[in-house]
Amino acid sequence: VVGKEVFRVLKDEWGAGFQSFISEKVVAVAGDVSSEDLGIVDLHLKEEILKEADLVLNFAAITKFDERYDVTLGTNTSGALHVLNFSKKCAKIKLLVHVSTAYVCGEAPGILMEKPLNLGKAARGRSNVVEVWNGENELVANRLHQLHSQNLTDKEITSAMQNLGLERAHYYGWPNTYTFTKAMAEMVMVESKGDLPLVIIRPTMVTSTLKDPFPGWLEGVR
Repeated sequence: VVGKEVFRVLKDEWGAGFQSFISEKVVAVAGDVSSEDLGIVDLHLKEEILKEADLVLNFAAITKFDERYDVTLGTNTSGALHVLNFSKKCAKIKLLVHVSTAYVCGEAPGILMEKPLNLGKAARGRSNVVEVWNGENELVANRLHQLHSQNLTDKEITSAMQNLGLERAHYYGWPNTYTFTKAMAEMVMVESKGDLPLVIIRPTMVTSTLKDPFPGWLEGVR
């Protein structure tokens, strides 16, 4: 990551000392947000993070609109809840910042105010969003078991799980798997946050830098 063009200004400023500077500021931790405790297997490192971290920012997301439902649900919704639960265990935590998307509103018309989402009629008889999330996880597990029992190819299973994601999104009133799982993430986090300070940011899009570290930087355009 630090080899990217966006670090050019720091490289120019620190010169030969750039790597030492980065080593003092950044510690890369292998993990997986779709797993409990973020998939951190180094127990010593995990305990150190839980002891010292006071600010958590969650940017992790699958942004493809029609990715496999199991993958998107695991990262965008379950992953967000795992980050929340991990943050609640941090001894010095002051704030969790979760990056969502403006399109959690789905296809609702008119002016939409910046306020917490509510499933409302989309709950389809469920008592709360956590119940919806649990039900969707169970549905995914059952469908995967069914597909594997049919001896389908990986390509066929992927296609089936992509279709399932779109079906479930439409069932609850969202246009695609991405916006549905991001919306569900917001609602699950608000429902489960307890006393944890939580800020949800809903950008409309990611575009190039205006000024810092230099104008016009952008990576990963699709």
